[in-house]
Amino acid sequence: MKKNYRIFYLLILSMFLIFPSFATENKLILDGKDLYGKNIDNSVFKEYKLTMINIWGTFCSPCIKEMPDLAKLNTEYKSQGFQVIGIPIDIINRNYEPSTKKIDYAKQILNITHANYLHIIPTKQMMNSFLKDVQAVPTTIFVDKNGKIIGQTYLGAKSFTEWENIIKSFLYD
Repeated sequence: MKKNYRIFYLLILSMFLIFPSFATENKLILDGKDLYGKNIDNSVFKEYKLTMINIWGTFCSPCIKEMPDLAKLNTEYKSQGFQVIGIPIDIINRNYEPSTKKIDYAKQILNITHANYLHIIPTKQMMNSFLKDVQAVPTTIFVDKNGKIIGQTYLGAKSFTEWENIIKSFLYD
């Protein structure tokens, strides 16, 4: 019986050694630039207890419609350790190169919606990790100050009040 437990533990240990990403799968790694060319990394999380990552598309009317509410939430809850980060998923091509035309269009959307929070250009690493399973936009996840994903993945747009209730549940529970 002891031999079976040893084999089981060795198998589990080997999974962590062979597949190191398995152990960190629940943590986001940011490694790129924002829409204005500023370098971005995981330090964007450190000042905030809770970060909402809203993955959106420039073609997505529900995404664009909810952006003013996300901007308002970003402002109203900033002092309580909350921020919103947007990732426009469709502004890169199949070779993971950003499209200047699409970046300009995304900036126009931000100006119209007053979505004055941080928006990050997706990179190859991001597309091959936490963005690889995004099937629809908007998709929203929450992370803690270390970039660890917390809670569930939210599909679809929500109202100001719906998002506010979700945010409060993370901040005050």
